[in-house]
Amino acid sequence: MTIRRRVSFEVFGIAQPKGSTKAFVPLAWAKAAVRKNQAPRAIITHDNTRTQAWQQLVADQAQDVAGDGLFLGALVVTVTFILPRPITLPRKVRHHVTLPDVDKLARSVLDALTGILYLDDKQVVDLHARKCYAVHAADQPRVRITVEAAAAPDPLQPELLADASLFALEAPGEAPERQKGA
Repeated sequence: MTIRRRVSFEVFGIAQPKGSTKAFVPLAWAKAAVRKNQAPRAIITHDNTRTQAWQQLVADQAQDVAGDGLFLGALVVTVTFILPRPITLPRKVRHHVTLPDVDKLARSVLDALTGILYLDDKQVVDLHARKCYAVHAADQPRVRITVEAAAAPDPLQPELLADASLFALEAPGEAPERQKGA
């Protein structure tokens, strides 16, 4: 059994979602570009202005634990967002089902780790993301992040392996064989 590399750390602060980018061209710029027979330049804005500071905080914390350099292969990433619980929220409410979206929170963290713990977030083949409320009001909001090298797919779980028969080349004019029940 080989030991897979694993890095775990926490970042304290209120997690910020990645949000969407929007582009627009001011009318004066568009008119000037038309007169010069050029394409107009666009201004790119982000929905959340706090995202950049949050990503820098995550990147700084990741830099402290990146001792062995970048992960180069497939990765498993686990992130748990512990968000502040509103004082007025009844105790019977257990799950954080309001904004921000967990996928946008995860995207922000994955982008922040790019170039620090791994080359690109496309290396992530297994992502576990969860958001929850802090148990006590005194608990600090934070995110727990674990990045580890992915294990090879288990051959006993065929759904994790590509079905080679689906990609078999067929001779021209030949109908592919179909399995019963397919």
